[in-house]
Amino acid sequence: MSRYNLARFDFVSLRLVSLCAQTGSLTAAARDCHLVLPAASRRLRDLEAVVGEPLFERHSRGLIPTAAGRAFVRHALVLLQDLDALMEDLADLRQGVVRHIQLASSTAAINQFLPPLLARYAEQRPGIQVDLEEQVSAQVVSILREGRAELGAYVQGPDEQGLEVTDFRRDELVLILPAGHPLSGRRPIAFADTLDEPWISLDTGAAVLLQQQQAAFAAGRPFKLRMQVRSFDAVGHMVASGLGIAALPKAAALPIIQAMKLSWRPLSDHWAQRQLRIAIRAEADAEVRALRDFLCQPSQNAKAALARKR
Repeated sequence: MSRYNLARFDFVSLRLVSLCAQTGSLTAAARDCHLVLPAASRRLRDLEAVVGEPLFERHSRGLIPTAAGRAFVRHALVLLQDLDALMEDLADLRQGVVRHIQLASSTAAINQFLPPLLARYAEQRPGIQVDLEEQVSAQVVSILREGRAELGAYVQGPDEQGLEVTDFRRDELVLILPAGHPLSGRRPIAFADTLDEPWISLDTGAAVLLQQQQAAFAAGRPFKLRMQVRSFDAVGHMVASGLGIAALPKAAALPIIQAMKLSWRPLSDHWAQRQLRIAIRAEADAEVRALRDFLCQPSQNAKAALARKR
């Protein structure tokens, strides 16, 4: 049994200490906790008495956490986050949600395929809530392997050893150019013939960037990566500003091209035709497998394609 009186560690006091550390002000922390200042001060003194040492140094500038205070706040935040998660789960239960499934996905899968599929699944299985996290493909597989996600949707390329992998969809990378660019044209162009140009690409770990780097290395040419951004829209804005050229999945790129008055051209390289995959861990439960099977059904993929055309 702990030597501390755990009854004194109520959640209001935990939140008060955490806010004191964040704001450096007992007055501000008391206000955010809906406490009058004398009551907040008494709570803080009581906690320090239980701990046996001060949690803050008092200065004219405000409160500065001591070593004990920093340790206290670190654990208090975990408890408060767990309480928030508990309240969210209880609220979900009242609304009929009985299961959350964590899905990590690459931008390519989200922008081209997943939204209509997840909407249809929500209609069919209202008790299942899919929590989606967007990451680059390499990070999707890492998150899945670490157990921080239960499914991963990504472009084939990262190491899939130890995972159960199913083909999901295919996409095609195309060259994105400012209007009137010298490389504009209708016929497919080899990636090697574009390497004199500055390039815009996605962040490290994105499948498209890895494919570009590998293709440039195979061609024995430098890849002039000028800028890296996090989203397809940001890529489009950089290209529209004349800062470089880019490659994006065709289905996701066409609305951007139309909106920003860009041009595009097919790439002739075999790696421009890409396979997207969905992976789960071997110990995945029946609900995760059911979602995986739903997403990978050809009929569902056809419905997603139809939704994009409308």
